[in-house]
Amino acid sequence: MSTAAPVSLVTGANRGIGRETARQLAALGHTVVLCARRPEDAEQAVAELAPSVSGTLLPYRLDVTDTESVSALARSVEKEFGRLDVLVNNAAINYDTARRAVSVDLGEVRRTLETNLFGAWHTAQAFLPLLRRSSHPRLVNVSSESGSLEHMSGGTPAYGVSKAALNALTRKLADELLAERILVNAVCPGWIATDMGGPGGEPVERGAEGVVWAATLPDSGPTGGFFRHGEPLAW
Repeated sequence: MSTAAPVSLVTGANRGIGRETARQLAALGHTVVLCARRPEDAEQAVAELAPSVSGTLLPYRLDVTDTESVSALARSVEKEFGRLDVLVNNAAINYDTARRAVSVDLGEVRRTLETNLFGAWHTAQAFLPLLRRSSHPRLVNVSSESGSLEHMSGGTPAYGVSKAALNALTRKLADELLAERILVNAVCPGWIATDMGGPGGEPVERGAEGVVWAATLPDSGPTGGFFRHGEPLAW
């Protein structure tokens, strides 16, 4: 299936920020590849969201820690669409607020990095050939102010370090892809009331808006930045 609509892929999109990002992109008319580790979770999210949007939502299985899963999805997207316009690396785990860097199990840190850093990194590499075929390619890494070195403090070691590393990856990719006009940015949604963020945060719609902003930037938009609600954050 080919489509004139922008083709967007969102990882970890069966709940929270990812799900709402997928919904908002589909509401803008995008064809959205909605990904989840379990295919039934992706299918349920699509069934619930599709009636309310003008674009197309398609459920796909994707485990970003499984290299074959990533490669298989890249082959599927190439076969179906021949390109990718937007990649949103949203999948993340382990907001470990109860841990401390002085005592955390490093096995837990490695598992967190496998998803939050290496999963996003491999997914970006796998889909770059398809982003290069887009007229307006965008790559968005969903990060967190927990990864800001300027504001970093103790606690949340696995998550914070993984997001700091994701921010560094964002800068590397943005610089290397600048000549190819692929805009690459990191976005902190803010404190959002999701399963990971817990109660008390802003509505999920608000958090996803900043991700969608970066995913739909004009060609003159920024690259290599770190943003929340469209405003720059300190690295």
